Amino acid sequence: MAYLYLSATRKSSGKTTLSIGLTRALRRLGYSVQPFKKGPDYIDPLWLAQAAGRSCLNLDYHTTPAGDIQADFARALQDVDLGFIEGNVGLFDSVDLGGAQSNAELAKLLGAPVVLVVDVQGMTRGIAPLLLGYLAFDPGLNLAGVIFNKVGGERHATNLRRVVDHYTDLPVLGSVPRLAALGIEERHLGLMPSNEADAAEAKVERITDLVAEHVDLAGVVRISAAAAVPPEPRPRSPQLLAVGTPVRIGIARDDAFGFYYPDDLAGLRRGGAELVSFSPVADSDLPDVDALFIGGGFPEMRMRELEANKAMRAAVADRIRAGLPAYAECGGLMYLSERLHWHGRSAEMCGVLRAEVAMHDRPQGRGYVRLVETRAFPWPRRGKRPAGQDIRAHEFHHSAVVAPDPDWVYGYQVLRGQGIDGRHDGIVQGNLLANYAHLRAVGGVAWTERFLAHIRALA
Repeated sequence: MAYLYLSATRKSSGKTTLSIGLTRALRRLGYSVQPFKKGPDYIDPLWLAQAAGRSCLNLDYHTTPAGDIQADFARALQDVDLGFIEGNVGLFDSVDLGGAQSNAELAKLLGAPVVLVVDVQGMTRGIAPLLLGYLAFDPGLNLAGVIFNKVGGERHATNLRRVVDHYTDLPVLGSVPRLAALGIEERHLGLMPSNEADAAEAKVERITDLVAEHVDLAGVVRISAAAAVPPEPRPRSPQLLAVGTPVRIGIARDDAFGFYYPDDLAGLRRGGAELVSFSPVADSDLPDVDALFIGGGFPEMRMRELEANKAMRAAVADRIRAGLPAYAECGGLMYLSERLHWHGRSAEMCGVLRAEVAMHDRPQGRGYVRLVETRAFPWPRRGKRPAGQDIRAHEFHHSAVVAPDPDWVYGYQVLRGQGIDGRHDGIVQGNLLANYAHLRAVGGVAWTERFLAHIRALA
């Protein structure tokens, strides 16, 4: 199996843009490429999936035990030519003094050779001590190559390469120029998601053209071929709940809603669910479904269109009030509120939750969270997970509930994070669960199976 890990000296070095271009460039050469992203991010994986033509999978220490990461990674590589892992932040960055859960630790766990991206703006001979330090800092890491990014010109590239060749044995795999055409528009949650960006495919192609011109793709393939052979993936854990009566789940998918983990959706399908997409922006009515899943996204960017679609808002509100099981995360919670405020404007939403939501310039909740279920949590408990054990998830939202309803009942107590009010998350209202936290069905958090059990129990 061939695979490699693309990391950088620090965040905002151009790593994601290069990952997009390299993934598509390798695909152009005829390789089937399985992309991965370290951490819980939704947006980079959308772009990598666009480039690869297949879903990008998240590898996240916070939610997933190391052994499960290895097994999921090996399983995903079984039917592809090459695996491509994009890191987050810097290669050695970690809040832990020993570097736990860093990109370097994940690369070693997976046996992946690392290609380091360096933003070389204003840098010449100083590239040598920087790279020598990276090579010496962790001898157990296979640092296999470097790509210069934001190079000032051919003369700059030549000088950098001469220095690296003289002082190190590290292969230089590319010198990518500083060009605005490589950029992707950014906004308050990071890179604009590819499911919304205008002409996303054309942008991927332009990035790929430039990366393919300035990166040694044959060298990238050679390095990936030298990766350690991952262990044989152990059989997938059996469903905690037996697959029951088939159910249809309506899933909100359009340019306002699109933050879903592919492996979670696959888990719903394995559990007997048919996922039926609908658009809160464009469709006039809900499909015939047994439940709703409204994930995260950017509803504030389409608040006028969402408000104008009164028929859909009424259908969602009527069905949930009538008892339709529903699960909403972050943007979905915002959509189910009474009104959304942003930049001095406001728009009417579904009105299922009796509160308004306001967008802020700074994050209101950001990072990993730990939750514990309350007695009010609505989904059936299954498996060996003990009651009271904390659930690891993440949140990233610039919105906040303006005035939480004092009568709300919550399914979670927040041990770490912000949630609704710093103490609670998971509004339980009838058969609806709505939270800011994004769950993953890994590490014993069998939310997909429990949601299916909830749906079937109400059928």
